[in-house]
Amino acid sequence: MRFTVETEAEEDGRWIAEIVELPGAMQYGGSRGEAVARAEALALRVLAERIETGDRPAEPIEITFAPAA
Repeated sequence: MRFTVETEAEEDGRWIAEIVELPGAMQYGGSRGEAVARAEALALRVLAERIETGDRPAEPIEITFAPAA
C-alpha cells in the first residue's frame, strides 16, 4: 500500500498536505514537514478505523508514504 502526499503552501504561510488515495485526508501545519507528519498520522488513523470496523481485511499490510512527483 503506497500513499502519495501532495503539499502546497497557503497564502497565509501555512502548509497543507493531502493523502491523495484517501479523499478528505488533509492536514495543515506551520511548516511543510509538520503538515506532512500530521497527514501521515491521519492516514494511519483512517486505516486503523477501517480495519477495526471491518471495512478493510485485517491482513498484514506494508505502508509507504511518498512525495508527489
